[in-house]
Amino acid sequence: MFESVKPLLAEHEDLQEQLGDPELHSDPARARKVNRRYAELSRIVEAYRRVEELTGDLEATRELASEDASLAEEIPGLETELADANEKLRRLLIPRDPNDSRDVIMEIKMGEGGEESALFAGDLLRMYLHYAESKRWKTEIIEQTSSDLGGVKDVQLAVKGSSTDPAEGVWAHLKYEGGVHRVQRVPATESQGRIHTSAAGVLVFPEVDEPEEVEISQNDLKIDVYRSSGPGGQSVNTTDSAVRITHLPTGIVVAMQNEKSQLQNREAAMRVLRARILAKQQEEQMAEASAARKTQIRTVDRSERIRTYNFPENRIADHRTGYKAYNLDQVLNGALEPVIQSCIQADEESRLADLGESS
Repeated sequence: MFESVKPLLAEHEDLQEQLGDPELHSDPARARKVNRRYAELSRIVEAYRRVEELTGDLEATRELASEDASLAEEIPGLETELADANEKLRRLLIPRDPNDSRDVIMEIKMGEGGEESALFAGDLLRMYLHYAESKRWKTEIIEQTSSDLGGVKDVQLAVKGSSTDPAEGVWAHLKYEGGVHRVQRVPATESQGRIHTSAAGVLVFPEVDEPEEVEISQNDLKIDVYRSSGPGGQSVNTTDSAVRITHLPTGIVVAMQNEKSQLQNREAAMRVLRARILAKQQEEQMAEASAARKTQIRTVDRSERIRTYNFPENRIADHRTGYKAYNLDQVLNGALEPVIQSCIQADEESRLADLGESS
């Protein structure tokens, strides 16, 4: 059983030797990849060793029980522990999303519902900021356009983690947030107390580790500069500090105006552009490589309604996994982990089913 573990044990040992080589750390990009892979394999190695340990304990206990009947009472407990350890190892052997350890860039946009949608988009932004804080992740608002009532028309948020373990990665958790988030509540603009339904869209992109990872030719870029139209200090409406970059081959457009200098806005725009191009390239590769992606929970399609936030019932419901709870107020304050875990578990079940069909 678990024959596939043996080459992983050898790879883990090889990576351990590489980490002890001083030359590795002179190449930060390579060192980061080695560290990530080592952390991922370490979980598998630990689980495998636990299975071996429990297997040995169970065999020894069965042998001794033939001479000492009191030891037979320990056998059911050891069998349960071994079954759990085997299941844990089996799940760890599910092929991981290669982006799981990456940081992310999220985009939250108002949708149907006008000003109420913008207010809800602001609620989603605060929810993700609180959730990131609970995970001890760092956040940075790259660009934000506010509405008249203090909501959010459009915001781009970078989220950065610190763990090299892919299972604890930012993308491993936030990749499930892409899609349409629907809200049902009495809007602040509603005078007669009627419940309205509106929506906001969320897009999630894996952030590029190194600029060289995504090749972008300057000849493929159309760069426009213009005057800022929002907050930004004295430079607003006085200098051409805002930047709009169009990637001609893909048609992707990124605009930035939050920073006071044109250079800063250009750097921020390129950062988001690289993330969008990487996501597009990977989506195309996955679509070409396998139709199995259709079964995955993860999505970055804004047209798919993934979740409903019902304020009158204090209810949150994820339409992909069937998760439902009546603690919406806590979720909006950052208690999002159970919702995301339901997506992770559903994704694992889907991948396990795919493995079963292919074996």
